[in-house]
Amino acid sequence: MKKIMSSDEAISLIKSGDTVAIGGFIGCGHPEELTIKISECFLEKGTPNNLTLIYAAGQGDSKEKGLNHLGEEGLVSKVIGGHWGLAPKLVKLAIDNKIEAYNLPQGVISHLYRDIAAGKPGTITHVGLKTFVDPRIDGGKLNSFTKKDIVKVLEIDNKEYLFYKTFPINVTLIRASYADESGNATMEKEAVTLDGLSMAQAAKNSGGIVILQVEKIVANGSLDPRKVKIPGILVDAIVISKPENHMQTYAEQYNPSYNGEIKMALNDIQGLKLDERKIISRRAAMELIPNAITNLGIGVPEGISMVANEEGIGREMKVTLESGPIGGIPAGGLSFGASINPESILDQSNQFDFYDGGGLDIAFLGLAQCDEKGNINVSKFGPKIAGCGGFINITQNSKKVIFCGTFTAGGLKIEIQDKKLNIIKEGKSNKFIKNVEQITFSGEYAIDVAQPVLYITERAVFRLTKEGVTLEEIAPGVNLEKDILAHMDFKPIISENLTLMDERIFEDKIMGLNV
Repeated sequence: MKKIMSSDEAISLIKSGDTVAIGGFIGCGHPEELTIKISECFLEKGTPNNLTLIYAAGQGDSKEKGLNHLGEEGLVSKVIGGHWGLAPKLVKLAIDNKIEAYNLPQGVISHLYRDIAAGKPGTITHVGLKTFVDPRIDGGKLNSFTKKDIVKVLEIDNKEYLFYKTFPINVTLIRASYADESGNATMEKEAVTLDGLSMAQAAKNSGGIVILQVEKIVANGSLDPRKVKIPGILVDAIVISKPENHMQTYAEQYNPSYNGEIKMALNDIQGLKLDERKIISRRAAMELIPNAITNLGIGVPEGISMVANEEGIGREMKVTLESGPIGGIPAGGLSFGASINPESILDQSNQFDFYDGGGLDIAFLGLAQCDEKGNINVSKFGPKIAGCGGFINITQNSKKVIFCGTFTAGGLKIEIQDKKLNIIKEGKSNKFIKNVEQITFSGEYAIDVAQPVLYITERAVFRLTKEGVTLEEIAPGVNLEKDILAHMDFKPIISENLTLMDERIFEDKIMGLNV
């Protein structure tokens, strides 16, 4: 059977109504050539249509790329995704009640692929309990058009778990670097390997097909079998991509430091200017423990590794990313998911095995909304659907979790003078509110499992206690009533030992954290 095909030939294998799984992490590993062609075929011929889309990590550039190619009315009818914010065209279909729309934890979907491949009835896990994914809250449903429950509560040995039901996958679209004529594929130029093997096995054991996008075809027998990540027995179609549709990330065509071809000199990595982001990153970096296994989220937490590198303690960080890299320094922006100088790169499902079992010593994640119970929302804001991504897996299971973000949102301006913080212009909206719009992190669950939780902003540091959210530190120069309490929709507990944040944070020089 001929496996090497044009993109038109390959996409013609997809039938209307199929369930299609697509791999990728932002731009890493996303089969751009194939998703472009699906959109073109639908717009020209009307087929394939009525597809069910499933994906683990968010894929897109928040504009046109990635899963945005599938954001045409009628092309998809149902979407089960881990993160939505990078694909605003799909978000609009969900908001307009044009599709069934579900948001499940990224790690759960990653594990679902394996369980589908293994013929299991579903994935049983504690991940998602007491968050919006819990069927007693929202069940992961994102709009009123979505009615069917796909998550159930189970009790095993007097302990609660969530049960995520498996389903057949008809088509898997994945990307690799090279493939031979039989479809054996390697990923040596990819920044991450993600769920390629599990997704291919899931489709094959569902009686479905696997379509593979590659950079180049090589002769049979020329690939090192130890480097083959996708065996040819699983592959039905191979499409050679144009270079512009096979970028290593959406920001870079190819960076050899992401996959270990070279080691980048760390002094080449740019530092942060002294602003609110650096203040938060510095205070968070003070929580680092030498050789602790760490996860850094996208956004403000990315700055922590830059501060650690600047302070000379970067080599003591054992940073991991949910996309699979261990060690090195996480890349930012549209290259997030890749890591500079990684020590190893695991499949995404294996990384989540480690996370879900409690392997992380400390995790630093973003702070969008916090309420009086210590719940955090980073997934839904009015009509804007961001999605949880790996947030739930990471925050529920890390031995310690620290949320990092500005105190208010929308136009905040500060200045630092004489080791003091001055608020020049306050943000338009409060982040510390009475009740979060959606529970992405459950403060109640954290209390139940005795998990230490901190909330770090540029002007205040809070801790979650059994009594509630407790204010423990304020920045020098900040007025407690005017600059903190006046911009909270609930009154926090004020610690009897309320102190000033370390003044070194507010100096434009090295703090000396390596001493």
